[in-house]
Amino acid sequence: MRKLDNYRGIVGDDVISGTYRKARKLYGKHFLQINSTYYGGGVAEILDSLVPLMNNVGIEADWRIIRGSPDLFTITKKFHNALQGNSINLSDIKKQLYVGANEAFSTYCQIEQDCVIVHDPQPLPLIRFYRKRQPWVWRCHIDLTDPNQKLWEFIKGFILKYDMVIFSSEKYKKEDLPVEQRVIVPAIDPLSLKNKELSEKDIFKYVKKAGIPTDKPVITQVSRMDPWKDPEGLLEIFKRVKEKVDCRLVYCYDMALDDPEGTAIYSKVYRKANKLRERGDVVFVVGKNQILVNAIQKFSTVVVQNSIREGFCLAVTEALWKGKPMVATNVGGIPIQIRDGEEGFMVEPHKKEEFADRIIEILKNPSLAKEMGDKGKERVRKHFLITRLLSDYLDLLNDILK
Repeated sequence: MRKLDNYRGIVGDDVISGTYRKARKLYGKHFLQINSTYYGGGVAEILDSLVPLMNNVGIEADWRIIRGSPDLFTITKKFHNALQGNSINLSDIKKQLYVGANEAFSTYCQIEQDCVIVHDPQPLPLIRFYRKRQPWVWRCHIDLTDPNQKLWEFIKGFILKYDMVIFSSEKYKKEDLPVEQRVIVPAIDPLSLKNKELSEKDIFKYVKKAGIPTDKPVITQVSRMDPWKDPEGLLEIFKRVKEKVDCRLVYCYDMALDDPEGTAIYSKVYRKANKLRERGDVVFVVGKNQILVNAIQKFSTVVVQNSIREGFCLAVTEALWKGKPMVATNVGGIPIQIRDGEEGFMVEPHKKEEFADRIIEILKNPSLAKEMGDKGKERVRKHFLITRLLSDYLDLLNDILK
């Protein structure tokens, strides 16, 4: 199990010392994190590193997963999409199943900690079913720029009971929400299997094992098969790039327990890429193996993120940490990470020709790719590592428990 001291060579002595200092006032306190899945997606990956580190610095931290039927996750996926701007038929039965699953969970989950942090919409109503004896914080990881108003009014009824809401960007703060709001940007763990250093031998071993030929430059998108990641649009972008540069596209995707849409979207994109797949120009790789994802990102010439909406996108952070130039859409938390023309290029959503041109520019200019990659790695080291996130959470807990 990793300990805070293991990060000393990456972040330096001042960061390590400052983190222990912030933890001192929290000795003896007990904290609980609740989300909807233990693997698949950025929230689970963050908690997988953050919770052990909180325990390591001298405070007590637990992590629990809300249990629910497939119906719950189908509904909450619709909620996720609607909170990012889609329409929704917000029927009474959807509301009842959503609230009922949280009530059922509360009957066998005792909460006695000093502070509770609830992640995203799935466990949001839990607060209604407990006698509130401690601060509760709702941590929203999704893009709330323009939520469906009917759904927003419904879930706001639960949020009003919380002591604080945390967003990933200033632009997600809501003027109509009379609850304290704070911004904490997510981060990656540089020592996790997905982000640790790999030898060239291991990189090529995993890439070949995944069935990716090594004879051409590789463009990769790492993401769920999600409509907000626009995998169909990426296929059209790749076709434009392919006309100018002989290269290969890799979809490195994953399926999370709380995401029932992924299989259908994968099947649709897979069919559309049929001829390109047969020629070996488009490759689909299931990215459940973290070292495999690491190797593919490290092997890639350019990493892309063709999102329409995005809460933050840790896949961008991961690629930057591996020294890869990025071409990404200017949405959500991505522009917090990438400065256009510095660590990569930013393109407005649906601008397929411009997106393709930016990829081509990097593919044809290795020195530019190297310069952008170096800047990206340093930007992540300074701003987007798990040690900074731990420090932010310690600040939050110290403030809320004053």
